[in-house]
Amino acid sequence: MSTKPAVQSQKQPTSLVEAIRYFSDIDVCTAYVAERRWPNGPVCPRCGCMEYSYLTTRRLWKCKGCKKQYSIKLGTIFEDSPLGLDKWLPAMWLVANSKNGISSHELGRALGVTQKSAWFMLQRIREACGKGGIYNGPLSGIVEADETYLGGKEGNRHADKRRHLHGKDKAAVLGMRERGGETRAVVLGLDTGDGRIGSEVRANVKRGSVLCTDEGSAYRPLVGYEHLTVNHSAKQYVDGMASTNSIESVWAVLKRGYYGIYHHFTVKHMQRYVDEFTYRLNEGNCKVHTMTRIDAMIGKTDGVRLTYKALIAE
Repeated sequence: MSTKPAVQSQKQPTSLVEAIRYFSDIDVCTAYVAERRWPNGPVCPRCGCMEYSYLTTRRLWKCKGCKKQYSIKLGTIFEDSPLGLDKWLPAMWLVANSKNGISSHELGRALGVTQKSAWFMLQRIREACGKGGIYNGPLSGIVEADETYLGGKEGNRHADKRRHLHGKDKAAVLGMRERGGETRAVVLGLDTGDGRIGSEVRANVKRGSVLCTDEGSAYRPLVGYEHLTVNHSAKQYVDGMASTNSIESVWAVLKRGYYGIYHHFTVKHMQRYVDEFTYRLNEGNCKVHTMTRIDAMIGKTDGVRLTYKALIAE
């Protein structure tokens, strides 16, 4: 028994080829994730005790408090996955670096796993992207808000798949972006009522902030903000400080992924896809090293579980 997993002394990768080599060693993967999940040392997920011994041959920690053994995967999106971290971490690299997203077919071919396994991996990574974030508190300063709509037209569906929604063809997504800061997006689905949009804005934007929107009726009742608008109907896109160009650039990237990579999101899973794109926008600055983005992603995995049964449930 040892006190901690061994770590190879080598520089962090800067390319996909280097990343695959770096993460080919399970011991390196285990130590890498452990250092980021437990920066102050391993903590037993069951009792919270920080005293342990490390079982080198099995890559397990044994808690000196409750005497139970635990792995690096326990209590994370990796739990119960038969795939090793040598596949999970390259998958995270690909997700972090694919600006328009990566399909499950492409990921499966890259990792040598089935499309079904790759799809499940991607959904669990997306689940983590939307949870356990490093961002706290509401957006403030100058915040832009806008909606977009995803999906095909009802008239283009096969007759047996039409939902008869009386004109509501597409699912709505509300986005809010703090200039120079965080982006947040909430899937509204087919509930695009003014009250729902207003409640999401109030929940995510600090009162007293400058709120920039178009002239949609949903934003008119909002009080407590310095509300600036642009009139898109009159082809007005900037009026002094008022503009929604920043949040609309988010929709441009999202729709490139929707139409070019995924082709379709069901409303059931749409929030996870949107969380993937907002994660990359918040963490994916080209000046930020890929490994730094993966570090942030690993930080989000703790306490996040998504079982296949829950994923496919109606």
